[in-house]
Amino acid sequence: MPEGQNTVVPAGLVAIGRNEGERLRKCLTSVAGLAGSVVYVDSGSTDGSVDMARALGVEVVELDMTISFTAARARNEGFRRLRAIAPGLRYVQFVDGDCEVVPGWLEKAARFLDEHTGVAVVCGRCRERFPDRSVYNMLCDIEWNTPVGEAKACGGNAMMRADALEQAGGYRDGLIAGEEPELCVRLRAAGWKIWRLGEEMVLHDAAITRFGQWWKRARRSGYAYAEGAYLHGAPPERHRIRESRRIWAWGLGVPALALVLFFWLGAPGLALLLIYPAQVARLALRGTLSARENWWRALFLVLGKFPEAAGQLNFLYNRLAGKTARLIEYK
Repeated sequence: MPEGQNTVVPAGLVAIGRNEGERLRKCLTSVAGLAGSVVYVDSGSTDGSVDMARALGVEVVELDMTISFTAARARNEGFRRLRAIAPGLRYVQFVDGDCEVVPGWLEKAARFLDEHTGVAVVCGRCRERFPDRSVYNMLCDIEWNTPVGEAKACGGNAMMRADALEQAGGYRDGLIAGEEPELCVRLRAAGWKIWRLGEEMVLHDAAITRFGQWWKRARRSGYAYAEGAYLHGAPPERHRIRESRRIWAWGLGVPALALVLFFWLGAPGLALLLIYPAQVARLALRGTLSARENWWRALFLVLGKFPEAAGQLNFLYNRLAGKTARLIEYK
């Protein structure tokens, strides 16, 4: 093929976002002339994102914001529009509006699905664009570096077999987080495989620069773990059971026991809390990254159990009170 000529892959693309500005422009232009059809789903932007997307020739879906928003609902509506305008497309690449698709990814992912008919979802390396801007961005980059090969789940950026997604009923609209792993549970139960390639997939701009943002993101994760365990925690899947138990033990159990010991023994009872720095040291010394990355990662893995526990309690309260979950936004 002549140099510089683009190959259009048999995949459409669904991007979702709100007020992503220049990041959205980079996202959409990164796939220009490559994806068969592109749909952008906007959730109430006020920064001109809708007009910009239309100016780029992208099909736009503006969500009805009187209905509770979730990323799952946005992806479902985008997928439905994609199927309506391009029913023959075999694959769909989902991407967040703050991500830029790496050159060559769409072709590699589509080729992999062509060659592996038992795989429903394929994802690659999601890399943080500015890992040195904050420790939180760095932690995101580490978190996204998942093992290569057959996987249990994918993240928000992934290419999926359109027929498999449709047969599974799409994402679960009501989930405020963790919708991708939940979908993957259902896909695997139907006999499909999820695969992580070693190829670069997207550059992501997490833009987490404050502790409060990190705390909300961790609380949302705790909520997602609790809801995932509620939906699919029964054998054989036992989805998110291990994660939830660890959260309850470290985020709630140890502090509660330390409080009991304090009332019983006085100040010496608080010595139990030394288990936290010991756990940080244990995780850091077992790490395989640089010393700086190992220690930061260990610290926030332990510290994260507290906002995650808050998220678990939030889910439990909503279930008992019959309340609808509200999106936990961190930026």
